[in-house]
Amino acid sequence: MNDSRTPILQDKLPRGQADVAAARLPSMRPVVGQWLTFDGAYGAQMGERRRLLQSCEADVYAQTPDGLAAACGFVVAALDALPDGFVRTGDHVRCQDGHEVTIDWRAPLRSIGAVLQQDVCILERRGDEHVLSGAVLCFPASWTLAQKIGKPLIAIHDPVVDYDSAIATRVQRLFDGVQEGRPMWRANLLRYNEADLHQPRLENDPRPVGQPDAPYLRSERQTILRLPQPDAVAFVIHTTMVAADVP
Repeated sequence: MNDSRTPILQDKLPRGQADVAAARLPSMRPVVGQWLTFDGAYGAQMGERRRLLQSCEADVYAQTPDGLAAACGFVVAALDALPDGFVRTGDHVRCQDGHEVTIDWRAPLRSIGAVLQQDVCILERRGDEHVLSGAVLCFPASWTLAQKIGKPLIAIHDPVVDYDSAIATRVQRLFDGVQEGRPMWRANLLRYNEADLHQPRLENDPRPVGQPDAPYLRSERQTILRLPQPDAVAFVIHTTMVAADVP
């Protein structure tokens, strides 16, 4: 929870995102426009992200040594995609909210986590599946990074009831097929009782099913981006939290 215990909320869900979330998994579609976006909650969300990176880095950042090259590849792509309001000078970035970050290429995902509003997971093909080789995950929605790092897709989704073998095959085919320069995206939409953005849970402690009258809606825009490194993709998560009575 953020220090002030004041919920960090967006004014509304992005247009059309609820409809996308209602589609059958994996329900991916091409990104139209920029793949890296920001919204009015940037300043508040970034304050919470930076607090988490400072106070509990081991909980929100993980990197396998063999995944460092792909992580660097993502950060290069993200820096090139920064919109107006960011000023980049070499490895130094002044963010929209005035915060300044110097990219540490020994821990690039940790650095970019203090710049981007999105969480980032890097997955690389190892044998028959993509494996989670690095991540900055400040806003987990009922999962814990330490239990997932280094694992393949099937094991990562093991507690997800709807993630059966048929969906797993389709997701793996998607990860294999996404093309460089042609990112894809989908969304989800779930009811939550609390507005906390940082909601980790262990695999044996699944998220309680949100009741119809739960006061918050949480939606993730999930973008898959092909990286220059062979067989590597980025899974980029932009979290929106709104009061359930917001249209």
